[in-house]
Amino acid sequence: MNLRRHTRTGLLAVATLLAGLTVGMPATATATAEGGECAGVREKVDRLEGRITPNACAFMERQIAFGETPSLQAYLDIFDPEASLWEAGGPALRGHTDIGTSITRSLRLAPDLRYRGTDVVADGAVMMFGQQNTVTLKGRKVSYPQIARNVLGDDGKTIQARRYYDRYELFEVLPESQRPRPLFAGIADPAGTAGRGSAAGHAPDRFRAQEITARLAAWNSGDAAALAARTGNAGLNGPGLDRPLTTREGKTAYLRRLFERADVEFKAGQVAFGRTTAYVEWHGTMKTDPKGPEIPFGIVERIGPKGEWELYFDTLPVIATQQEIGALFQALMTPA
Repeated sequence: MNLRRHTRTGLLAVATLLAGLTVGMPATATATAEGGECAGVREKVDRLEGRITPNACAFMERQIAFGETPSLQAYLDIFDPEASLWEAGGPALRGHTDIGTSITRSLRLAPDLRYRGTDVVADGAVMMFGQQNTVTLKGRKVSYPQIARNVLGDDGKTIQARRYYDRYELFEVLPESQRPRPLFAGIADPAGTAGRGSAAGHAPDRFRAQEITARLAAWNSGDAAALAARTGNAGLNGPGLDRPLTTREGKTAYLRRLFERADVEFKAGQVAFGRTTAYVEWHGTMKTDPKGPEIPFGIVERIGPKGEWELYFDTLPVIATQQEIGALFQALMTPA
């Protein structure tokens, strides 16, 4: 089990995004990140940074309350009645009825779901809430990371949410013969090089909003080398990895494996800047077959205090059809 801690450029969308980021830069966030705002939340997460407004604090209090004592009402209390919620691998849910039905099914599958806050960045109305989830499936404890991305209203209720996590980790409790081969099977740093760092040999600079245009182009063109280049000697962690990849060869091999299987078409999503940490969201669709359907898909990047690079996304739709995913969930619900 992986217990991790944590082309098409869309230039018009990027220009619009950049225009709205003037309040989201680290210099602005620093003034409030070290203060006493939302002190009760600070005690319950590993790291909290950013512009912590009253609505951000109200959201985090609700988010933590659900993680400590999950219930239908506690979950719905996070969301505005007209909110939308995009979960991995499907269309967006809209309104309390659909969102409530979804969480009821999840709690039926894993009634002991709990999570703790890990790396959390508040950037005004944008929240990137890192969390480590723990559930029991088939009698085994499963722990996996997730990013809960939220856009908040003035009352701290979520009006638009997306969840980024790898559902494949849930199915590792099933026999190997019952699940597809992991997307990144065999990917590792070259023998004898793990831990030595990238040939670039430097720690990357803090992520800046000005990088978004070029980075979006790199994702949409499948340019693994360009995406990996900015990380320098910092490690890459992501779905399917038991330890960070530290070499340029390992990082590019990881990304190339993804691009070999999935043709992505992203737009720039939300960005949240903290004092030392930045989260960047890319969302859109992907295809696993040129003649196949477009599948909702997205990735969140986290660039940490020392340049460490983390990716959050769902590998399951890349390696399995919707029918196969349904069969996996059925196997998961079958009594052990």
